[in-house]
Amino acid sequence: VSKCVVRSNFLGAVVPIFYLYCVNSLILTDMNKVLYLIFTCLLLCAGTHLAAQTFDYNRVIGHPRLLMKQGEEQKIRESLKDNPEMQRVYKQIAGEADRLLVCPTLTYKKEGRRLLAVSREALKRIFDLSFVYRMTGEDKYRLRAEQEMVSVCSFGDWNPSHFLDVGEMTMAVAIGYDWLFDKLSPETKRLVRESILQKGFAPSNDEQYNWFLKAENNWNQVCNTGLVYGALALLDSDAKEAAAVIERAMSSVPLSMQVYAPDGNYPEGYNYWGYGTSFNVMLIAALESALGSDGGLSAAEGFMPSARFMQYMAGTTGLAFNFSDARETTQSFPAMFWYASKLNDPSLLWNEKIFLTREDTHFTAEEERFLPIILIYGSRFDMKEVTPPASKIWTGHGKVPVALIRTGWRKGEGFYAGIKGGTASANHAHMDAGSFVFEALGVRWAQDLGMQEYYSLEKEGVRLWNGDQDGQRWDVFRYNNFVHNTLTVNGEKHQVKGTVPILATYTKDARLGASLDMTSLFGGNLKKATREVVLVKEQYLQVTDQVQAAGKPASVRWTMVTSAIPKQIDSHTMELTKEGKKLHVIIDSPSATAFSVVDNIPSHSYDAPNPGSVRIVFDADVKAGRKETLKVRLVPVME
Repeated sequence: VSKCVVRSNFLGAVVPIFYLYCVNSLILTDMNKVLYLIFTCLLLCAGTHLAAQTFDYNRVIGHPRLLMKQGEEQKIRESLKDNPEMQRVYKQIAGEADRLLVCPTLTYKKEGRRLLAVSREALKRIFDLSFVYRMTGEDKYRLRAEQEMVSVCSFGDWNPSHFLDVGEMTMAVAIGYDWLFDKLSPETKRLVRESILQKGFAPSNDEQYNWFLKAENNWNQVCNTGLVYGALALLDSDAKEAAAVIERAMSSVPLSMQVYAPDGNYPEGYNYWGYGTSFNVMLIAALESALGSDGGLSAAEGFMPSARFMQYMAGTTGLAFNFSDARETTQSFPAMFWYASKLNDPSLLWNEKIFLTREDTHFTAEEERFLPIILIYGSRFDMKEVTPPASKIWTGHGKVPVALIRTGWRKGEGFYAGIKGGTASANHAHMDAGSFVFEALGVRWAQDLGMQEYYSLEKEGVRLWNGDQDGQRWDVFRYNNFVHNTLTVNGEKHQVKGTVPILATYTKDARLGASLDMTSLFGGNLKKATREVVLVKEQYLQVTDQVQAAGKPASVRWTMVTSAIPKQIDSHTMELTKEGKKLHVIIDSPSATAFSVVDNIPSHSYDAPNPGSVRIVFDADVKAGRKETLKVRLVPVME
């Protein structure tokens, strides 16, 4: 049996079954039974031995072993000659490295309960400086990276009470230790090694800090990845401790990777895909480079298809489908270059190519600390040969199902619609199940206000992470269903544990979209509720809600958030204007209702303002037990 798949649970299952079979057969003599018990003990002991490791650690290569092996710099240098997109990234990294030469080293400074900003800055600095040193051989970059390593390793701790801080800091110093190994002073090597062991590994074994080991969210991915980088860096000096960290991660990380199943849509949304998945990719890439295998992690259901999901999460306006705790602005994802390389599919880089060629592109802090990944894996492609995806719709099921429609792949071209189901009980979720965004004529007409920055709420004492039905999270203006493009019944919040699956998808050009079952969102207020959102003949978006009241009347509110300027044409038609373009929002049914405009001024002092946006709403009264159809068209005005 392969060492890669043997686990204690294998023998733990087989031995008891074999034992019961023998006992029940009634053919064992007393001596047979004694021999059988001895045999069982031997098997269990063998199981303990065989289950010890996933990898053959004797295969570990020398330093540098993380991501970019010795000599691989040359391929990157060659790719820079003919790829202006790669040149731009390298210029950004080199410019940052030059700037850091005259900056003070990092100091221990927490923001609230987090040291995370310092850990992220350390990762960016050490990664960039070490990379530029390897590309140029200029000692000033190596020495400056070493200074940063000494500075952060001199901290008293890396803030294990918020373990993301430890994960990113461990990764930062591990990269510097590995990439600069032959040039670091003995004192620095000792300091970094001891820091990884004492400030990284030691608190990860403490139950008051290591809850992330059982988490199914990005904490698992980030914390384990950082620790594994530390382990891979120390495999030749602290093999026992390092192997234990790696093996623990191999049992833990698959818990967080289950969220990609079955199709690849990541339930935490746009920004958190970038965070959790980027670290997951970094983990797999480091294991492959150092040990020659990822232990099967990339084969997790939905993980590799997730790259395509993320590609369709960006609209033709350059804005993201920002459901849950996400922002509207799009960004480059260095992890996409690894995906494209792993799958040998350059079409996955279409959005990345556009992003890297835009004159107004500015890398976010999230992207900046991973920029070398773009060059390490992007050097394997000629960006001139990158072509757009072929399909006009991407659909994913699971905890937060989505249908994503995109009919054009150049800025402002075609239509874009994002439709989501899911549940408010998902990590980082809002009460936005059933919501949608819509773009046409290069304008986003139906939008999502997105997240409010956490610290702005936490510093005001808001219990942001209380997601119970009556939790304060749902009092935050942007987080409940009242300001999302969905339905509200009897003025009540959605049921936190309600979940909205996709019932059907429509993939023909005449009808692109999906239908959702929204019934469980409304408790006992509605007997049945479905929503269908389809792009009809690539001319307009149609939203059709079929609702049936339960044993009492129900008031159903239809809501759409927009940053366009509304003008009421008649009771059933609202004209929206933005960027010189127009769109008509038309109620086809019911006839006994009318549009109105509601401002987005929040009622709490802790809420973020929402300037330039309003809600277009109408209300429909449904009699007890009766059915009603709410049908709305969003029609671009072609001029």
